[in-house]
Amino acid sequence: MADLRMRGFQSIPPVIKNLVIANALFFVAELTFGNPFINTLALHYYQSPEFGVWQFLTHMFLHSSFWHIAINMLILWMFGSTLEDIWGGKRFLIFYLLCGLGAAVVLLGAYTVEINLLMNRVNERSITEGEYYARAARILHSTAVGASGAINGVMVAFAYLFPNSPVYLYFVFPIKVKYLVIGYFLLDLFGGINPTQGDNVAHFAHVGGAIVGLILVITMNKSNRRTFY
Repeated sequence: MADLRMRGFQSIPPVIKNLVIANALFFVAELTFGNPFINTLALHYYQSPEFGVWQFLTHMFLHSSFWHIAINMLILWMFGSTLEDIWGGKRFLIFYLLCGLGAAVVLLGAYTVEINLLMNRVNERSITEGEYYARAARILHSTAVGASGAINGVMVAFAYLFPNSPVYLYFVFPIKVKYLVIGYFLLDLFGGINPTQGDNVAHFAHVGGAIVGLILVITMNKSNRRTFY
């Protein structure tokens, strides 16, 4: 079983090391060039005039704050290092990027569903057209940044392969990783279905990354489970 306490920072595998460096460089660029840089690379809704197909990839290298990138990179190191060790760098990188792309697709799909549901409510006269346009405009002008979708896929893959590995919450409280990941997924799912005012977390991107990660790891692991232990 993998034990996250035994992994040292000095042994960061090369793909994760380069991902951390790339994310750090993008964050420096965000601070240097500001909103024009962020707006070009962040993920917009596909009906927005500012949408670009490259944003499916570039959004996962941007972050909204120092703590956003710091926590994401810490989690990537914690859960991704073992996966890169057993899969190899190329396979891990493909997995990581596919999870991030899947997260973006699911998020935009969730936005589309929300807009259609709002239109149905207008037709049923349960909300006014003004309310519809206000909420649809929020989606149209929304942006999403962060590696969280890809990292949720990494977390799910680790939990699938090493479900009973201990994780120490706040470096003190032990919990099996399978319970941590399931609990986090359910919180994101609830947050996406029941958003609160002022919540700027792209919950469905997290959910999408987790689902894609689970599908990929099951597919990769189907024919030869022992390869991953």
